[in-house]
Amino acid sequence: MQFIGFDTSNYTTSAALFADGSMESSRRLLPVKEGEMGLRQSDALFHHTCALPEIFDALPAIHDAAAVGVSDRPRDAEGSYMPCFLAGVSAASCTAKALGVPLYRFSHQAGHIAAALFSAGRTDLMDKPFLAFHVSGGTTECVRVTPDQERVLHAGLLLTSLDLKAGQAVDRVGVMLGFPFPAGKYVDAEARKSSRNFTVRVPVRDGCVSLSGLQNQCARMQQNGESAADICRYCLLYIEKALEAMADHALQTAGDLPLVFSGGVTSNTLLREMLCTKYESIFALPEYACDNAAGTAFLAYWKHTMM
Repeated sequence: MQFIGFDTSNYTTSAALFADGSMESSRRLLPVKEGEMGLRQSDALFHHTCALPEIFDALPAIHDAAAVGVSDRPRDAEGSYMPCFLAGVSAASCTAKALGVPLYRFSHQAGHIAAALFSAGRTDLMDKPFLAFHVSGGTTECVRVTPDQERVLHAGLLLTSLDLKAGQAVDRVGVMLGFPFPAGKYVDAEARKSSRNFTVRVPVRDGCVSLSGLQNQCARMQQNGESAADICRYCLLYIEKALEAMADHALQTAGDLPLVFSGGVTSNTLLREMLCTKYESIFALPEYACDNAAGTAFLAYWKHTMM
């Protein structure tokens, strides 16, 4: 049986096909003009609509579809909504109707977490409680995940960044240094050129962190003539210390549960190395950490066959 997934996040159009334990996916970053750091929702919706036919056509042939999954909202929280997800919902609804199969709706966040478990070979956690980080341009959160009959995975918010999100910080620092948007992979590569140690103090309140000072500090470093490599390393060390503070608090308050990291920022190699040194953590493979429809395809499979 085949399970189709769609995800139209703020910066990536994607579709995926899960069958017989293997995943095929197709995705495309939305175009962002040079020097800019984002898209209006109306523009994102337009670009998704244009890209979806080609993205879907790149998947293997559909011949034994059992269900379709789609992300229709950012998070499992009341009022969570972004217009860009309407493009994926429209494509998924038409596909399910044409094939005569069920359509299952999930949050974008649940898709990220499911993609992490699938790619890390830890689907044994799908029916157990665990802690998960979703670290991206729009979200820096630690959630407690529990099995859910309707949503498969229910993510209850524990901790969050109080202002800037980790992905926003990385992108702003990267664009400041002249890198293309999204800047994550360029900041990661540049940070690798530095071995400098920094004393980093992240403001923490009840386990939640503030990242707003990071951008200002990196700007001061640039004004003082410090190298791009050192600035990038400081940026990533700051984010790592923030995630470490959140993880420590979550483990103390929620119990010694498995720790899963998902979201585009967690594809950063330096962050992964530092966090894995301290915790027995589970990371999505880099290609599954960034926005993609693999999670929604896998959630559709799990809901249709395992529940």
